[in-house]
Amino acid sequence: MTSARGHGAIVYCLNSGSEERQTGCHNTLSARRRRTTTVPQLVADHFQASGRRISATTVRNRLHNAGLYARRPVVCVPLNGRQRRNRLCWAREHVSWTQQQWASVLFTDESRFTMESDSGRVLIWREQRTRYHQSNTVERHSYRGGGILVWAGISLGGHTDLHVFHGGTVTGLRYWDEILDPYVRPYAAAIGNDFILMDDNARPHRARIVEEYLEDHGLERMEWPARSPDLNPIEHLWDYLGREVSALNPPPRSLHELKQGLLCVWSSLPIPVSDNLINSMGNRCRQCIQVRGGYIPY
Repeated sequence: MTSARGHGAIVYCLNSGSEERQTGCHNTLSARRRRTTTVPQLVADHFQASGRRISATTVRNRLHNAGLYARRPVVCVPLNGRQRRNRLCWAREHVSWTQQQWASVLFTDESRFTMESDSGRVLIWREQRTRYHQSNTVERHSYRGGGILVWAGISLGGHTDLHVFHGGTVTGLRYWDEILDPYVRPYAAAIGNDFILMDDNARPHRARIVEEYLEDHGLERMEWPARSPDLNPIEHLWDYLGREVSALNPPPRSLHELKQGLLCVWSSLPIPVSDNLINSMGNRCRQCIQVRGGYIPY
């Protein structure tokens, strides 16, 4: 076996054996080293390295035989050591919580929806059951601009209305005026004295005016580990919401229609859908402990 360099990657080709084996060897190792490479790129790389032409179908078949499939990568936020430790501590503190304790929590989050299609997202080559391996994830640091920014909250047995932010930057003052006062405080009164607000560590959420508001109204806030969307059950509802709106007939063709579609779909959200997500919190904690604070498959 000899090695050859092509396009910055080390690939290996058999000196002897069938062309089929050589094709599979070359393409499989190339795809494993460069997970985002495309089939046309692999075809071209193989021709450059071996001088033999092969079809795209042959490349796909060889990769599938080697257990590699084209899949969309998990989009995540990068974690450092301290953040992993904080996630692990949080999971250990909450792994034994009962359903009654989780029933006191209002899980909240913001999400941005746009008219853009995600059909151009990058695919990666990976083995089955390796979706959440670090080499198969794509880091995300922040939301894209534009589109429609919304907020909502869920708890066992219910959910808030969907709030749409209209223009401008969300500040601590806006969070207090548009979210805490009209949505969170009435919801807390309905749940009772055990109410706990879960919101992430976004800057507006941690503004002094927000801290003072929560203290003045006796609203308890859950300590939340940074960069942990996979621990927040409401994250899955954004995917659900996006799919349902995209399936509307006709689909939204403007931001106004997108807004109306989001409001309509959210208002008819089946309670069992959100309840099932909240009931997964114990398992989320256990899995987070198993991976020592790393990402979990949620």
